[in-house]
Amino acid sequence: MPRPAVEVADILRGLGPALREGLSRDQHKAVSAILSCRTAALGGHVTRCEDCAAMDVAYNSCRNRHCPRCQAASSHDWLEARRRDLLPVAYYHVVFTLPAPLARVAFQNKKPVYDALFKAVSETLMTIGADPKHLGAKLGATLVLHTWGSAMTHHPHIHGVVPGGGLAPDDKRWIDCRRGFFLPVRVLSRLFRRLMCERLASLHAAGRLGFHGDLVHLADREAFAALLKSQRRCDWVVYAKRPFAGPDQVLSYLARYTHRIAISNSRITAYDGQRVTFRVKDYRKQDEARYGVMTLDATEFTRRFLQHVLPDGFHRIRHVGFLANTQRRDAIDRIRDLLAERMLPSQDPESGPTPEPAPQTPEPEKCACCGGRMILIELITPASRLRRRSPPERIDTS
Repeated sequence: MPRPAVEVADILRGLGPALREGLSRDQHKAVSAILSCRTAALGGHVTRCEDCAAMDVAYNSCRNRHCPRCQAASSHDWLEARRRDLLPVAYYHVVFTLPAPLARVAFQNKKPVYDALFKAVSETLMTIGADPKHLGAKLGATLVLHTWGSAMTHHPHIHGVVPGGGLAPDDKRWIDCRRGFFLPVRVLSRLFRRLMCERLASLHAAGRLGFHGDLVHLADREAFAALLKSQRRCDWVVYAKRPFAGPDQVLSYLARYTHRIAISNSRITAYDGQRVTFRVKDYRKQDEARYGVMTLDATEFTRRFLQHVLPDGFHRIRHVGFLANTQRRDAIDRIRDLLAERMLPSQDPESGPTPEPAPQTPEPEKCACCGGRMILIELITPASRLRRRSPPERIDTS
C-alpha cells in the first residue's frame, strides 16, 4: 500500500521539541511510538533479490494502539477472532452518548469516568434485556469506546454491536427480538442516565474525581450534585440503528469501528508546515452535503489528536453478557445448538467443528524491480539495543 502524502507523524515531527511540553505520561508514550514507527529506531530487516541483487529495507511497526499506521493489521487480527463468534441472528448497532457537561468531567478524569460509562451501558443493556416486559433474556454485546467527533473534538460515546435476542433465564431456549426492533431507546436512555449519574456521584463521594481550570468549583459536593441534578432533567442520546443486513455487514462494521483512532492518515489532505487540512463529516447533514474539509493550526490539530490518548492499560473494547470472555465460548456453543436449524451447512454444529486450516508458509516477497525472490540478509538492531552495543545480526545466505 503506498504511503499517504502526509501522515500524523509528519505533523508531530514538524512541531519539534515544543511538542513535548505539557504532555501527560501516556501522551509522551504515544508520541514516541508514532514518531518511531517504521523507522530505524525500532529496527527492521534487509532483503536482497536473488536475481538482480536489488536491496530493500523494511522497518518494524510500533504497534501502539494510537498509531495511525498500525491499526489496519491489529483490526484484521482481532476481526478474524470475532468471525468465529457470529450467530445466525440479526445484529443491532446502538450508541450511548455522554452529555457535553459531563463529557468535560470525563476529559479531566478519563480512566474512572470512561470505566463508569462502560459499566453503565453494560448494566443498562443487561437490565432492560432481562426485563420480561421487553425481552426477558440475557443479552450479549461488544462495546467500543470512541472519544471523538469527526473534527477530533472531545465527544465520548460507546458503540455497541448486539445480537438481536438472548438466552432465556433457564438457558434452554433462544428468545428473538421483535423483527426490526431491538429495545425501546427511551427506556434505555432513562436507565442509562440514572445509572451514569449514580456512578458519577459515587466516584465524587469517594474522592476519585479531580477538577482543575474552569471546573475547579465542581470539587465542592453541592456544586457537583447540582450539575448532576441538571443533567437528570435532560434527555440523553441513545440511538439504535436498523439491524445489519447480514454477517458480512456486521464484520465490515467491526473492522471499521473497533480499532479506529481519532484520525487516519488517509483523511489528511494537506500540510504546509504550519496548517493542516483534513476531511470531516457533519452527521447533522444529509448525503454529500455532510462531507467537507477543515483547516487547523498544526498545534491545535496535535492538541485535538492527543486529547484522545487513553490511559495506559485501559481497555476500549469490552465484551459483556453472554459474550464476556469468561463465558463466551460455552454460551456460543449452547446458542448454536439451540439455533441449529438456522445454521448454514458449513456452520452446522452436528457436522462437527470446522478444522483449523493448516498453517501455510508465507509467499516469499517479490522484487519490485524484476519480480525475483527476495531473501533476508540482515536484521537491523533497534536503537535501544544499539545502546548496549549489540552487533548487527547477519544471516549467512551462502
